[in-house]
Amino acid sequence: MSSYFSWMVGGPQGSGLNVSAEILAKALSRAGYYVFGQIEYHSNIKGKHSAYRLRIQDTPAGSHVETVHLLSALDEETLVGDMYHEFPAHRGHAHEVAAGGAVLYDAEQHKFIEWIERKDILLWEMPYAELLDKALTEAGKPGQARAYRIMTNTLALGASVAVLGFDFEPVAQAIRESFGMKAGKVAQLNVTAAKYAYEYAREKFAKDMKYKLPPPPPKREQILVKGTQAVGLAKLKAGCGLQTYYPISPATDESVYLENYQSDYNLLVLQTEDEVSAIDAAVMGAHGGLRASTSTSGPGFALMPEGLGFAAITEAPGPVLLLYQRGGPSTGLPTRQEQGDLQFALHAGQGDIPRIVIAPGDIEESFYDTFDAFNYADRYQVPVIVLVDKHLASCSQTLPVFDTSKLKIDRGLIYQPGASSNGDYLRHAITENGISPRAVPGTPGGIFWTTSDEHDPRGHITEGIANRIQMMEKRMNKMNLAAREIPDDKKFRLFGPAPGRNKTPVLVVGWGSTKGAIVDALKRIDPQHQNYSFLQLRIMRPFPIAQVSEILHKAAKVISFDCNYSGQIAAVIRAETGFRVHHQVVKFDGRPFSEDEVVVALEHAVAGGAERMIVSEGKIVPPEYGVEEFAQMLELRNKRPKMSAPMVPLPPGYNK
Repeated sequence: MSSYFSWMVGGPQGSGLNVSAEILAKALSRAGYYVFGQIEYHSNIKGKHSAYRLRIQDTPAGSHVETVHLLSALDEETLVGDMYHEFPAHRGHAHEVAAGGAVLYDAEQHKFIEWIERKDILLWEMPYAELLDKALTEAGKPGQARAYRIMTNTLALGASVAVLGFDFEPVAQAIRESFGMKAGKVAQLNVTAAKYAYEYAREKFAKDMKYKLPPPPPKREQILVKGTQAVGLAKLKAGCGLQTYYPISPATDESVYLENYQSDYNLLVLQTEDEVSAIDAAVMGAHGGLRASTSTSGPGFALMPEGLGFAAITEAPGPVLLLYQRGGPSTGLPTRQEQGDLQFALHAGQGDIPRIVIAPGDIEESFYDTFDAFNYADRYQVPVIVLVDKHLASCSQTLPVFDTSKLKIDRGLIYQPGASSNGDYLRHAITENGISPRAVPGTPGGIFWTTSDEHDPRGHITEGIANRIQMMEKRMNKMNLAAREIPDDKKFRLFGPAPGRNKTPVLVVGWGSTKGAIVDALKRIDPQHQNYSFLQLRIMRPFPIAQVSEILHKAAKVISFDCNYSGQIAAVIRAETGFRVHHQVVKFDGRPFSEDEVVVALEHAVAGGAERMIVSEGKIVPPEYGVEEFAQMLELRNKRPKMSAPMVPLPPGYNK
């Protein structure tokens, strides 16, 4: 049984808490721990509440848990929430702390502590301003604590390290590295401040902490990587020559990451004027011989279907399109989680468009699947959509170093003029498998025509009946070829025993980032795989109909997990196989599934729960969800002192 420690830091956006969390994660990873980090943040630039969780474990972890063992609070909203400006109210995070757990809070927030109506947790006050002043005085900057207030996140880091019982020096080294070129006085000032907080918390509080870090596992070669970084690394390894984008959350981080490596990898990262230009530029780059890609999110992808059709009918080798899903519809939740674009990715565009749609389940698969996407684009001359999401984009995880020894670049069928070639090259020649040799610009005899209108093998526009039938069959047959050639282990993965004659009692079905929470939950409730199996669907088009159908029909109970409102994976399964899953578990509150939510949902489903269940905040959501929470908010609001900021008016009747 694995042992873990759950830590959270919360505070105002722009306070640097994410930097502190990533420094701690790096130090722990180097010590041999498995770390999973997950951040939640508002879509505004600065000021709103943000929180970063770390799950620190002695075995691999792929999700977060609801329980927090140590909460480091940099503002009152982390402690008790915002009862005055949000409806329903954000309740803060003190209620998430485990019984016997602890809260480190800034002394300036002491007046809010009385609002925490819990007697089973430890509340530890940290004099961050006083400790910061000591560090500044040592650096020859006395009395400037207010100007350096942003360093409070570094002090909170030091205090947390002490309570964790972790050595300070690896953290100090990670702090120095985080400043890069600015290492020196500024880096040392942060180290000194963190050390003062470390020593204070170790002396005052560490001995009383009930929960401890597990012993670190044996050290091994591993990396700590974010989802956007893994995708970027895959593009570099695959030889991507053109990356286009228009800024949009959360996809922009990937392009910004790639901008740092343009000169080293012969890569051009092009920021276009809009998403229409981004996909069209990528299509033309693919026709020009480059491996081309574009990255966007739901609102940006909504502008790209015309480009998908353009790529398909002209048989461009790509582009590879990274679709970072987020909360919708419209601009929806710009920085929150959702898997709401599966059906859109499968069907976007006018007419029948051949495309390959891949949905990696974690950061590691995001690397390998993105690499494969470029090979598929070249081999089958179709656009390839890689469906990731906000959760995969922004979470970080310790992983084995990516094994690139078996990654081979496949540029597909390229026109090679013979010695007696007369230049009569047919770019869209009818072939048995639908693939015509493509010419790279500059190839002798390789001049060709192509157009977004229907065309003949030479590329000239025609509306002839026989030609239309042949061309449609040619393009769409590529999907049959891909279905035959792509290995099954790339299409889906079955965790646990395959359903047999006696039927697996419960088959859990998931896709994309639901994988991590499902795998972790099943390790917890069924470590020997006696009662549960997990079917992870990875390639959505071409869908592995026969293989998946066989597995589904041999299971006694099938439960699907979807991070969207409508249960899109259940609908895809029904459309492709005719099978109707027995229970759909959906989550659409803008946050990813936790391990605890999967456990709760499985328990309800197995016990005969509803066909459709909604989960949020670690529990099954009842139909009257929000009523009790709102009543509690009113009660708390009436107890609190008046605030200087005006309160948002309540709906009529709620104050009666």
